[in-house]
Amino acid sequence: MRIVSILASYNEQRFIRACLEHYLQQGIEVYLLDNDSTDGTLDIAREYLGRNLIGIERIPRNGMYVWQDILKRKEEIADKLNADWLMHADPDEIRVAPDSSQTLAEAIADVDRQGYNAINFMEYTFIPVREHPDHDNEDFQKTMRWYYPFAQRHPHRLNAWKKQSRRFPGPKAFLREILNNKRWRMPSINLHDSGGHIVSFPGIRPYPVDFKLRHYIVLSLDHAIQKYVKKVYAPNEVAGSHGWRATAGEHDFLLPSETQMRLYTSDNELDPGNPLKEHLLVKQE
Repeated sequence: MRIVSILASYNEQRFIRACLEHYLQQGIEVYLLDNDSTDGTLDIAREYLGRNLIGIERIPRNGMYVWQDILKRKEEIADKLNADWLMHADPDEIRVAPDSSQTLAEAIADVDRQGYNAINFMEYTFIPVREHPDHDNEDFQKTMRWYYPFAQRHPHRLNAWKKQSRRFPGPKAFLREILNNKRWRMPSINLHDSGGHIVSFPGIRPYPVDFKLRHYIVLSLDHAIQKYVKKVYAPNEVAGSHGWRATAGEHDFLLPSETQMRLYTSDNELDPGNPLKEHLLVKQE
């Protein structure tokens, strides 16, 4: 079984090696869409070509971050790749099986054998805490060990799926695709309507057990400001796709205390109970 994770990157040199190395160990191949990174992201990524990185494609940035265009390209790439399963993911994520006795590839193969065609991931958000505020180094997975479960709804991260056959849309759907998305061929799956959180396609049958996702959103307050405040977002996406990420100012960030978090000991011990619906990294109104 061939499983391909479709990543999108922009200045992800902090995370890209850990991400690609993790997928290599987990039996997952990667296709990278790079949004004109200006740091060392591509230099690091190219080290994995011929290993588990099967391709790098440029997505022009043109001075701003346009998430919808990236998601629509992911939809198109998913239909073109020679794969049995696909996954929409980001470089700052580490995705694992429900039980660490299996690799991610082995667990997805089991899901496939049971007749399911989509997988939801329970998100566990890792951020620095006031007592230990700086983890901006290559060992961040070892040093940043406080987390909280995060899910605004369930499913929250339904973004691995079995490759689907492209279906011919009805006349109305075909016209909407041309008018709204400026393309003549409708992909077999839809990611962009949910901002990438929920894949949708006819006949979807999600696996009833959540897989796990460790999400390292920032490594320090300086990193948070650089990642979110310094980013230029497409004006039409500010109110919808990004929430606080596109509107937070430099002084809106704060670090929680470790007493507000849970201590990570192992993937098997991650606690999904009482997930938060708002991130602890920013002040809430």
